[in-house]
Amino acid sequence: MLATVTSKKQRKIHSRSNEMANKNLFAKRGANKANAYNEAGGVAYQLSPQAQLAQLAATGCLNHTYYTSAEDQLSKVLELTQDLPAEFIAKTALFARKQAHMKDMPALLLAVLAQKDVAMCAQVFGAVIDNGKMLRNFVQIMRSGAVGRKSLGTRPKKLVQNWLLNASEAQLLSASVGNTPSLADVVKMVHPKPDEAWRAAWFAWLIGREHSAADLPALTQEFERFKHNTGRLVPNVPFQLLTALDLNKASWRQIAEQGSWQMVRQNLNTFMRHGVLVAGKDGKEANMIASKLKDKETIAKARVLPYQIMTSLQAVNTGMPKVITDALETALEISLMNVPRLEGNVHVCMDVSGSMTSPVSGYREGATSVTTCLDIAALIAAAVVARNPHANVLPFDDMVRLNHRVSANNSVLKNAQILQKMLGGATDCAAPLRYISDKALPVDLVVFVSDNQSWVNNQAYYAGTTKMQEWEKIKARNPRARMVCIDIQPYTTVQAEPREDVLHVGGFSDAVFTLLNQYARGELGSEHWVGVINAVPLPN
Repeated sequence: MLATVTSKKQRKIHSRSNEMANKNLFAKRGANKANAYNEAGGVAYQLSPQAQLAQLAATGCLNHTYYTSAEDQLSKVLELTQDLPAEFIAKTALFARKQAHMKDMPALLLAVLAQKDVAMCAQVFGAVIDNGKMLRNFVQIMRSGAVGRKSLGTRPKKLVQNWLLNASEAQLLSASVGNTPSLADVVKMVHPKPDEAWRAAWFAWLIGREHSAADLPALTQEFERFKHNTGRLVPNVPFQLLTALDLNKASWRQIAEQGSWQMVRQNLNTFMRHGVLVAGKDGKEANMIASKLKDKETIAKARVLPYQIMTSLQAVNTGMPKVITDALETALEISLMNVPRLEGNVHVCMDVSGSMTSPVSGYREGATSVTTCLDIAALIAAAVVARNPHANVLPFDDMVRLNHRVSANNSVLKNAQILQKMLGGATDCAAPLRYISDKALPVDLVVFVSDNQSWVNNQAYYAGTTKMQEWEKIKARNPRARMVCIDIQPYTTVQAEPREDVLHVGGFSDAVFTLLNQYARGELGSEHWVGVINAVPLPN
């Protein structure tokens, strides 16, 4: 009997032998450990090389930001593109130009391709270099030596020549505005040899060489006549070519009438100063310009970024006719048509920390934008609320700030103005998630708008970021919850681990709303944003 009897002590020992030595040590973790540090010193997750390049391309303006320099951005792009396939670089350039509406970064990526794979560069050149400014950007980057040489090279030179030889007179006149380099500099560099008499005469006129005035194309001839007699009808040439001339009030009115949407928006105060924009019964021109500003087709054609309109509203002089400011507000609403309607419980987490006061396009002497990251975040949050009145807005720095009066009954502009005033201090991206978790709020979607520079309470490298720790708590109660992180600065680390339930997208164009919509509808694959870029078709 003794052989068949197992003592209580023996059973306890046997049971322990089948257990793991330390349940806490080997328990399954929700958030993976962090693998990087961000620019502010907090632990973070490194984006994949493809996602890093996408982030830089959609947000980087090659200017100094709050935490990094233009040189660092350039170095990072060159480092990434060294190992990435030429095709992905080309598709990223196309996305950045056509959907994110960036200028410097697409030109830089094209310059990289000119060194890495000139055939691929040639394939996408015409799609990326879609105007004269982009052409001059490309030439400047190539000649700077930033990508490895200080000359264009045979094939890139040919591409520039072809652009010059196929551009219309209007395109050439537009391209002639600007310096470093000027279009005249570019022509002298590449020596295009036109077959048309008008184009040969125009290039000679541009660089100040002898030419036949009779051979100049019609618009240029008209401009030359106008320079000698400003009492004539104003030629439809770029605004910048006219500003140095002595213009009368009638000329200023005509310039406003025939100007492009973007030009008119940028020069509202100038038109007002010259008597074009007046209120009351004498405000015929004001009504005409207002109609242009709020025209849906014109807005779409002009590649209008919502924040540009907000900036114009912030900058208009006192006394601007109400019909103009009303038109700008209407234009703002139109520009936000891509903001999706989101189902379920939506929380919008808007970063209002100190670093968000930096210009969204970075610092550059003589060219710093007045629009800050905080402005962009406020606009995005207000836009989501406008289309989703049920959305819960959670401004945060190192805590959630609930003392706002954002309401779906307000205009987008009014809500943005409310949120713009909520400036805080340190950054804790976990704060709004902690608030949601502590309150046990139901969650279907969380939308973050931030520069990702979280550092408060975010030093435990092995445990993952505090943002992800709090996200796992939310996921435990809301397993189907998803998070979209709109990252508006050119940093390559993030606070939320990229995975199926976390989408990262960079930028401040309406492209972010398109991707938000696709993700909310379950239309993005596992690669998320990188997959969208990979799907960009290359020109034939």
